[in-house]
Amino acid sequence: MRKLLAKVEPAANAAALQLGLSGAELEPLSGAVPVVQVSFSQSERLPIYVTDAGTQLLCIAYLFQERDLKLKSRTLLLETLLDLNPSVPLSNFGRIGEHYVLIGALSPNSSPEDLALELATLSDNATDALATLKDFLKV
Repeated sequence: MRKLLAKVEPAANAAALQLGLSGAELEPLSGAVPVVQVSFSQSERLPIYVTDAGTQLLCIAYLFQERDLKLKSRTLLLETLLDLNPSVPLSNFGRIGEHYVLIGALSPNSSPEDLALELATLSDNATDALATLKDFLKV
């Protein structure tokens, strides 16, 4: 966990600066796989979860859950997600269990600058995706 924290901390603070924010907060999450939750202070941005999967660093933003959807047409949501995918650089839509997510991945040897760019971009992409998908959500 220390190795992951040491990698994520400078990148998270640099990402916060890129986003025009005062800083980032890191919270290590216990479990079988080390995960660090990155939250951006004083903002409504979604937290990003970073884990080292060995061959890649995964960065995940949880967008919404299945229960949050107000769907008349599930097909329309899925088509919209596919249509949006090209407009979210460095990120991809996916689903983990009941959660719809936005995922970015990098080499575990990526520089802190590369990880900072990924965190900032994923945060922006998640904000944009939620704004675009608001008509599909109950809230």
